[in-house]
Amino acid sequence: MTSERRFYLTTPIYYVNDKPHIGHAYTSLAADVLARWKRMTGHEVFFLTGTDEHGQKVEKAAEARGMDPQSFTDTVSHAFRDLAARMNYSNDAFIRTTEERHKAACAALWKTLEEKGEIYLGHYEGWYAVRDEAFYGPDEITEKDGQKFAPTGAPVEWVREPSYFFRLSNWQDRLLTFYEENPDFIAPVSRRNEVISFVRSGLSDLSISRTSFKWGVKVPGDEAHVMYVWLDALTNYITALGYPDEKAESWKFWPADIHFVGKDIVRFHAIFWPAFLMAAGLPTPKRVFAHGWWTNEGQKISKSLGNVIDPLALVEEFGLDAVRYFLLREVPFGQDGDFQRKALIGRLNGELADALGNLANRTLSLIQRNCGGLLPEPAAAQAEADRGFLAATGHGDAEGSPAWLAAKVDALLNEQKFDAALSLLFASIREANGYITREQPWALKKTDPERMVVVLRTLHDALRVFATLLWPFMPETMAKLLDQLGVPAEARGVDALATPLPGGIALPAPSPLFQKIQGEA
Repeated sequence: MTSERRFYLTTPIYYVNDKPHIGHAYTSLAADVLARWKRMTGHEVFFLTGTDEHGQKVEKAAEARGMDPQSFTDTVSHAFRDLAARMNYSNDAFIRTTEERHKAACAALWKTLEEKGEIYLGHYEGWYAVRDEAFYGPDEITEKDGQKFAPTGAPVEWVREPSYFFRLSNWQDRLLTFYEENPDFIAPVSRRNEVISFVRSGLSDLSISRTSFKWGVKVPGDEAHVMYVWLDALTNYITALGYPDEKAESWKFWPADIHFVGKDIVRFHAIFWPAFLMAAGLPTPKRVFAHGWWTNEGQKISKSLGNVIDPLALVEEFGLDAVRYFLLREVPFGQDGDFQRKALIGRLNGELADALGNLANRTLSLIQRNCGGLLPEPAAAQAEADRGFLAATGHGDAEGSPAWLAAKVDALLNEQKFDAALSLLFASIREANGYITREQPWALKKTDPERMVVVLRTLHDALRVFATLLWPFMPETMAKLLDQLGVPAEARGVDALATPLPGGIALPAPSPLFQKIQGEA
């Protein structure tokens, strides 16, 4: 398989100082949908997620619970594995930074940077936020009630200690050139502008080791120091592919096609990470996409307010695929969004249960009652209304392409426009509801049975397109719909849409795809 047909995508590795929340679920969901889409369109995919388990914040969290750091991280990391399984993510690997292979990869990268003259020993003095595991310049610090804060709102403290430094200042101009030559490297545009502005304001050399705590990867040759948590964490993306063994089977996936991250960590991924890689003589990732944050019913989410959203509780109440659909349908990916219970119920009832679920149930029930439960043959002759409807729902255009809707969805997903892809698909589903209302196949049984068969087959073909293209978003429910449509496993890819199913397939009795929420507006 050529490199053009391989696709490597990652989530950030999640910090294990607390249990998973809606933000973690959101990032991984976007990666999962894109991974599933790429596999369905013929790509060889490597989808990575995992946990970031080192640093002072973890050390303090473990101490607060009366646990040693390794036992603490074992417990919390398992919660993130559980989240991935419960949300039906299709990740190919789960990495932990406490793994020996990762420590070896970090040491190898450090030695390479050191050999190339990119690291030196000095002393660091500056404002450090334990919560962010990051240093901030004086111009970034604000003060309130005698406490100083980072731009993220994290409290900072003045730190002075010996430290190894990475010569980040040497990479300022080269990074700016890199951004100019690779305009799609940072997305969305607002984050790209933010990063470029920060780099243009001037880069200082980066402290990449600490001596004030012990929970981390030891610096090769100087174990009084542990590596700065971001040098450690970012290396996971190449650890998982076998680094430093560039002959490893999985190394063929590097460079990454996309890193999905939250907007709060875009600086580390879009500045530090490409600088580390270029300094080490390694290829840079192709794209870093930083999504926004969720609020809850208009309020900022925080533990102190008690409004943290537990994704598993949502799944328990509303169903997995309804939650998956809502999170990517409600807000343009890359923007901040407000979680509202009313909005979730509205989309579940209106779009999923009524528009899609009811369309499928009506169509398949009519085939059961009026066609002996057998899929009608492909229509030998169709009316203009049928051809126009199929063109609007992905079965043809002026050039005769059988899956132009899939091509449109593909283009949108390649730009991480998940909400726009779903909007496009549900516009076609509304077309299908209009078609069944106009053609009234239930009435045609008496007046024109041949026409009824054509209409039902046309609706079945459209539902097959919808179920196939929505499968990455709602894999369990769309697999159920494809089962009800009689689509065999080998005919569930995008390319297979070009080949009509043969008539005569026995279809199972339909069952509801979604349960409406009653009694709430």
